[in-house]
Amino acid sequence: MVNANLNDLWRGVLGEIEIQISRPNFLTWLKSSRLINKKESEGTVIVGLPNNFAKEWVKNRYHKLILGSLRNMDSSIKVVEYIVERQPQPDLIKTKKGDQPETFAEIEKQKPLIELKIDSETNLNPRYTLKSFIVGSSNELAYAAVTAVIKDVGKKYNPLFIYGGVGLGKTHLLQATGNEIKSVYKNQIKVLYVSSEKFLNDMLWGIRNNKMDDIKKRYRNTDVLIIDDIQFIGGKERTEEEFFHTFNVLYENNKQIIMSSDRAPAAIPIIEERLRSRFEGGMIADISYPDYETRLAILRTKAQENRWQIEDKALELIANKVKKNIRELEGVLNKVVFYQDIKKDKINAQKLEEIVNEVVRVNTKNISANDVIKTVGEFFEISPADMMAKCKKKEVVEPRQITMYLLREMLNSSYPSIGEKLGKRDHTTVIHACTKISREINQNSVLNQKIILIKEMINKSA
Repeated sequence: MVNANLNDLWRGVLGEIEIQISRPNFLTWLKSSRLINKKESEGTVIVGLPNNFAKEWVKNRYHKLILGSLRNMDSSIKVVEYIVERQPQPDLIKTKKGDQPETFAEIEKQKPLIELKIDSETNLNPRYTLKSFIVGSSNELAYAAVTAVIKDVGKKYNPLFIYGGVGLGKTHLLQATGNEIKSVYKNQIKVLYVSSEKFLNDMLWGIRNNKMDDIKKRYRNTDVLIIDDIQFIGGKERTEEEFFHTFNVLYENNKQIIMSSDRAPAAIPIIEERLRSRFEGGMIADISYPDYETRLAILRTKAQENRWQIEDKALELIANKVKKNIRELEGVLNKVVFYQDIKKDKINAQKLEEIVNEVVRVNTKNISANDVIKTVGEFFEISPADMMAKCKKKEVVEPRQITMYLLREMLNSSYPSIGEKLGKRDHTTVIHACTKISREINQNSVLNQKIILIKEMINKSA
């Protein structure tokens, strides 16, 4: 197999995996990976990774996912081997084996190869731009908010809190905002983008190495702090404490704070109330599912950027079939290109339907009523027993009604059977709950977001 075919095969695999794991994990562990060779006679492929740590991590965490995706595209593949593919590291500081970095600046410079294309000062990826962000009714409020922030940094919509489900473009918009601020102000404004995981790891490093002053200096001496997936700091007391003080220092000095989350501040569990109130003190904008026109525009833009020759009818069919996740849209598109250019398959309506079903498969056969009840309970931090009891407290009633709604919508359970499962309730009670949630979900964005997240949790556990 020639290198071009290897590259296209691996691109298809990465496109499929990208929609199944978190964006930060994909960028950290798989973005820089490469399919180096395929031994046809042995059915073995060799995957190259930049260092031993990445090799072991990918092998232990993502091997089944990688092998499954490879076999989906080429059934002759039976074995995946991983090797370290070393490349020149001109921008890296080399330390002797066993040496510990002495300063936080040294830690920042010791980046894995996968980050070489990312601005080491800001952590921003230049490929994310506002020009490539497709604006539609689902995200126009968030887009308008960031453009207002760019014009008046630190003074308008501060903090800016953007929330929405997985794969809807939050990271793209946040990174694009940082890149635009850098460009407009000619690097005169200091921008720092981090994931909540990076923030947490920096806190741990500072504590363990007695270097918290270095950490504080880095985060507080910036003009624009952008934190992705802020919900993950919830329940981590020391991290919450440090972020609270950092937030206050920046805010009091008119420095811009931009955050993203998979849910609205009011729906983030186990987060300190003082932080929640600060998140709600500025502008809150949501990003919801893209409409058909936006989905089609995203597909057309992606095809044009990569110079893929795909018929408009195919793009229209994909946009019509994949309605929720932008990553799923891109995953289907990548797979279409693979079948069309590598396998030379004719992409007709039937084949497209098969590809969509392969990428966007939510197998409700593997989901039980107990899965739904358990997941809703975990989300709201109440026990299934509480949900089935006769309790009428609001903190129990809402989860119970959502459970009834999801059992009806996802499993198509009958009203009497739902009532039976949830404390032997009358079917009229279930009908009332399902009707109420169906009506409110279109009017209450917080409720809608809760249900989106719970569905994602249920599907992941299936």
